[in-house]
Amino acid sequence: MRQIFLDTETTGLSAENGDRIIEIGCVELIARKLTGNNKHFYLNPGRDSHEDAMKVHGISNEFLKDKPKFEAVADDLLDYLRGAEVIIHNAPFDIGFLNKELERIGQPPLLSCVEKVTDSLVMAKEMFPGKRNSLDALCHRLDVDNSGRTLHGALLDAELLADVYINLTRGQNSLVMDTSTEVQQGSALPVVDLAQFELPVLMANAQECVAHETSLADIDKASKGKTIWRTASLTAPA
Repeated sequence: MRQIFLDTETTGLSAENGDRIIEIGCVELIARKLTGNNKHFYLNPGRDSHEDAMKVHGISNEFLKDKPKFEAVADDLLDYLRGAEVIIHNAPFDIGFLNKELERIGQPPLLSCVEKVTDSLVMAKEMFPGKRNSLDALCHRLDVDNSGRTLHGALLDAELLADVYINLTRGQNSLVMDTSTEVQQGSALPVVDLAQFELPVLMANAQECVAHETSLADIDKASKGKTIWRTASLTAPA
């Protein structure tokens, strides 16, 4: 399945109160490889950004005046997203804005077009409970270089999110090997059948067996004879 990492910048925090999208950035991943088939739009929201929002994204009202309206890019965006898994950090925020923009032009919500929406913030909270899980915090924790992120930008944030996601889910492809030199559109990496390999069994030598028994005895002594293997052997039927 195609995976699209999506981020937006907006004029403010409330789609319901009339704030609008001013930037959309999308990054495509296929078979856990970045394809370079990305999408990026600046949009004229028809209203000014709040001062606090401008401090976050740094996009001036003047810069956006000659940019297209959302309705002018909606079909292009929906065609690009169609059938993909869309991954967003704090998805309810961006989805709320996108659905409001789609509603204004008589289009159904985004979920009618995409396969599913995954919230990477929820994933991060499950993996790192009680810790900060902002995009910047995850970049730092997972060794993703975000040194170029002085201001929020939709395309840059989508690119960073893709790197973060790959690191978050790194264990998912531990038994998959990429034998091709390049990834073709829609292709999948071959899965290696481990049953075809004869794995050697390495037995412990005498010295290792003695060291093991010594460690067990030390643990049993420290627990005052309450180790599971000792109590199990005493209660086992003859």
